[in-house]
Amino acid sequence: MEAKEKMTAGAVSVAADTKQSPLSTADIIAELGDFCNTGEEEIFVDPRKLDPRYIETHTMQDLLDTAFVPRLPIIEGFLYPGTYLIAGSPKIGKSFLVTQIGYSIATGTPLWGMPVQRGSVLYLALEDDCPRLQRRISRMFGVEGTPDFHFATQARSVENGLMQQLEGFIREHADTRLIIIDTLQKVRGDESEKYSYANDYQIIASLKALTDSMPIAIMIVHHTRKQDAEDKFDTISGTTGLLGAADGAVLLRKEKRTSPEATLDVVGRDQQDLRFKLLFRYESCTFDLTETETELWKDPPDPLLEAVAALVNEDAPLWEGTATELAMRIGSQLPPNHLSRKLNVNVSRLLSEYGVLCTPQRSHEGRRIRLLYMKA
Repeated sequence: MEAKEKMTAGAVSVAADTKQSPLSTADIIAELGDFCNTGEEEIFVDPRKLDPRYIETHTMQDLLDTAFVPRLPIIEGFLYPGTYLIAGSPKIGKSFLVTQIGYSIATGTPLWGMPVQRGSVLYLALEDDCPRLQRRISRMFGVEGTPDFHFATQARSVENGLMQQLEGFIREHADTRLIIIDTLQKVRGDESEKYSYANDYQIIASLKALTDSMPIAIMIVHHTRKQDAEDKFDTISGTTGLLGAADGAVLLRKEKRTSPEATLDVVGRDQQDLRFKLLFRYESCTFDLTETETELWKDPPDPLLEAVAALVNEDAPLWEGTATELAMRIGSQLPPNHLSRKLNVNVSRLLSEYGVLCTPQRSHEGRRIRLLYMKA
């Protein structure tokens, strides 16, 4: 009865005595159960789906009426959930770089000043052995370890059980944020056509299916070819199927192999193109940022989102109500359905910039909106 009364109560803020401590990533995940529930639960299978000629579509209204699970940056401005290639010439420092990235995420340490979303990291160091890993990590970070950075020196191929191994790791470590595969060649199958466009595309697509369904990133270490190209990303070894299937790519380059100066270029579906100037520190085998050639673009302030975020804070961390009630509360002139749709579009931004998780709610009276303050 108490739960029912809460769902049907008017739109009110929670009293101060319900104030809660800042929520962890696990708490955020626990709040996501109501996402993507825009219709009633499907009891019977639509018979049209059994027809091979049927193609499932979504109308423009369907998309705007759906609140998708927010996908927050894992390293703000640099790494987002998805599958990425990280390529460069052999022995240029790629393994040191991905180890540094993994350590930042596993410890919650900002990378070159960029905030990170802390979580477990799995590094498949398939060209290394444990003694070499020990020497590398101790030289880079000293002897104070972290239990959230995991290493493996053996794994199956993509076509022979790797996906099941990765899924098993994620089940055991629900806070997984990054998986590093070093290198792509080590997880390829043995088929004679493994270097074809179709096979290259399928290998990345298989890994991408994992990151499409979970808020994690996979970084796949790969090599570049010797021939230069007008577009530096065209130097990635293999067919264009690799980059075509990936969500993005990171390219590490040096003008001279013996030089400590390096350039890091980043492209991706969910981010702007970036270029970082780095300096390799031989004593610690880590990269320092010396210059960011591309300024990060930020969305301009949105008065609607600011008004919505002003409703919830540390003293009143929860608000629930209908879109009509929310429009009245914040003084918005938008029609309620337009207000709901704008919130659906900006779920990720509302959480990342304002610390407010906006989730759809359902009751016998219809759709409702739940705003939960999640910042410290």
